[in-house]
Amino acid sequence: MLELAILGFLYDAPLHGYELRKRITALTGHVRPVAESTLYPTIKRLEKSGLLVRATEPGAVAAPRHVLSLTDEGGSELRRRLAEPDQRDLTDENRWFTLLAFLRHLDDSAAQAAVLRRRLAFLEEPASFFYEGDRPLSAEELEDPFRRGVLTIARATSRAELTWLRDTLASLGG
Repeated sequence: MLELAILGFLYDAPLHGYELRKRITALTGHVRPVAESTLYPTIKRLEKSGLLVRATEPGAVAAPRHVLSLTDEGGSELRRRLAEPDQRDLTDENRWFTLLAFLRHLDDSAAQAAVLRRRLAFLEEPASFFYEGDRPLSAEELEDPFRRGVLTIARATSRAELTWLRDTLASLGG
């Protein structure tokens, strides 16, 4: 998820590490804050893989600043990851939102639609957070108001996303 966010934001524009961290935190930070101890080793790994480059420019006050840019290979890797997401990228809500934030970078609407259809198929499968044996429980079956709240909120969110997915797929012709 972090690599995808780095590639996605750098696809938009070259950024300083600090600005990149702020943007990633704005996208995912409320759930998964991005620590410098995680971000900078990931940046170095992507740089070593040839997916991004670092250029040094004079700092405004003191130390030089590093500007990160995506290479052509980095852009290709981003588009590959968007077109061929792992199943976890479709089923984990935080990973899905990161993928969705950059899906516009796929130039092919058919490829975008294929990703959305995979998410739609996942959401259309009967599921619950709570089960009685193998049978998923609905909110109405739960006496616990807090668990009922979890299912009520999840149902409303899923319905909204299903509506959006179907509308967007129709607009993409998929």
